[in-house]
Amino acid sequence: MDRRGKEVLKGIYRIEDSCNVYVIQKGNRALVIDFGTGLVLEAIKELGISRVEAVLLTHHHRDQAEGIKRANDAGIPVFVPETEQGLVAEASEMWQAREIYNNYNNRQDRFSILESAKARPLLDYGKLSFGGIDVFVLPTPGHTTGSVSFLVETPEGIAAFTGDLVYAPGKVWSLAATQWSYNGGEGIAYTILSLLDLEKRGVRWFLPSHGGLMAAGEAAAPTVERLTRLKELRRHNPRLFSLREQPYEKISEHVLFNRTSMANSYVLLSDSGKALVIDFGYDFMAGIASGTDRSARRPWLYTIPMLQEQFAVTSIDACLPTHYHDDHVAGFNLLRRVCKTKVICPDFFADILEHPDRCDLPCLWYDPIPVDRRVKCGEPFCWEEYEITPFAMSGHTRYEAAYFFEADGQKFLCTGDQYEADGTLPNYVYKNLFSWEDFAQSASLYRSLSPDWILSGHWPFIRPEEAFYERLEETGKELWRLHEQLMPEGIFSDGGKEGKSCEDFLLRFFPYQLQTGCGAAFSVRICLTAPVKGETILELILPEGFSCPDPVRRLPEGERSCEFSLTASDKPVRRARIGCRMETVNRQGEEKLWGTQAEMLVTVKEETV
Repeated sequence: MDRRGKEVLKGIYRIEDSCNVYVIQKGNRALVIDFGTGLVLEAIKELGISRVEAVLLTHHHRDQAEGIKRANDAGIPVFVPETEQGLVAEASEMWQAREIYNNYNNRQDRFSILESAKARPLLDYGKLSFGGIDVFVLPTPGHTTGSVSFLVETPEGIAAFTGDLVYAPGKVWSLAATQWSYNGGEGIAYTILSLLDLEKRGVRWFLPSHGGLMAAGEAAAPTVERLTRLKELRRHNPRLFSLREQPYEKISEHVLFNRTSMANSYVLLSDSGKALVIDFGYDFMAGIASGTDRSARRPWLYTIPMLQEQFAVTSIDACLPTHYHDDHVAGFNLLRRVCKTKVICPDFFADILEHPDRCDLPCLWYDPIPVDRRVKCGEPFCWEEYEITPFAMSGHTRYEAAYFFEADGQKFLCTGDQYEADGTLPNYVYKNLFSWEDFAQSASLYRSLSPDWILSGHWPFIRPEEAFYERLEETGKELWRLHEQLMPEGIFSDGGKEGKSCEDFLLRFFPYQLQTGCGAAFSVRICLTAPVKGETILELILPEGFSCPDPVRRLPEGERSCEFSLTASDKPVRRARIGCRMETVNRQGEEKLWGTQAEMLVTVKEETV
């Protein structure tokens, strides 16, 4: 085993450790790719290197990352793919939370380090420079969901540090790692896509975490061929190559359908060369990994180059969300950062995109998504030569919009996830919040607009006929009637949509989650989810170490919220629970206890983040 450092390309050295550790040297400075057990810190002295600018990890696995606390102790910054940062920087928490019994999650997230270590995120498609060494971060999922390759220009051509994507021509380091679910082969398809992407980018050399230096062209082709045969044997992803060649289907001359995305994504083309994308969650979905932690969900921009090549798109100018769910918006931040895309959003749910921590709703994306332009429902706005009208459309979730526009002499209505199957099956989730009459109202909206095409979120786009509208109306009325019959009369004021709401609880905290420092002051707001008949009494339930000078408030009828000032514990704690107990006194003076109707989660750290 050569631990002294072998020069494999000019200025690039390989040190054998628990994985190949690469050192890119420039003068007395160096950049280290993957870290193993940390032996590199001793080996670099023989190379005349006095300063390590940074350590970059291709993925989170232990053979890559086991020794990074040594880098932490030496003051060397460590960078890990953004998708997998939590598996390194919060490894200790992962070990506490990860399911073990009745476990159907075969992802190798437990092949991470055993204790948390400091690590900064590497943004996909990021262009970085360390001590004069330029690096491009390319998403290459396959071995793990969050794996990246680092592309570096060398005198011998573009070199890609590929992690464990490929081991040798026709071989991968691990097939077990490619099984991201109980019985799937998701990583096989993603490895194929990643290798083809590297080839297309003109990469000449592969420098793997295990195995030797390879000519990229000689290594990729046989690996893709064998993985394809294995994929076909399991009958997985039969359309993989046809989708890669033609990811977009024309609905009309200027309206496209992305055939590869998890939630349907649509593209409106302008004659100017600009494109507007409606929903953009997980582009080129070749399978979904088990779990819903951050490291299981990774957007990318795999099909965007095909818009440019096949449809002469010069820019992805804007994107519109039908609603806030991750499968519809996960890629928005990538579009904003990489393509300079503007996010346009109806004002009534823009705050959910920008502040997901404030909400206790399903399917929130992990990060805030800045909104560049807010638009009002019912009022048309212009994008290039088109006029687009958003309509609020509660049902699938309270915070959803439909978009109406005309293109190529036809009328389109983009409806998100309101209906399933043939377009008439109500797709509601109680936790998403909706009111009994919502589907009767959306039936009325559909008929009033009478589009030529209905573009839905997960099902085929359709041309509606009269019978379609009749089924919508019948279903909406029946859904309303059954909820009215089944639900008890509550404490809410008479009339109005809020009195027919399927809110799960009577109170909500804003924000729902908060991260703060030891002993820090913070404030929260508590809101009633609907008007109450009479007075409401609210009482905070505080965990040990937290304090509030005025933990009890009385809200007269008509008031819906109040703010509390609190002080956090002076000791670190993860997800401390603060509750709020509720009591009502109706107009007749009758009291009713409702118990602790809401909670929020507060994480206290030694340093405020």
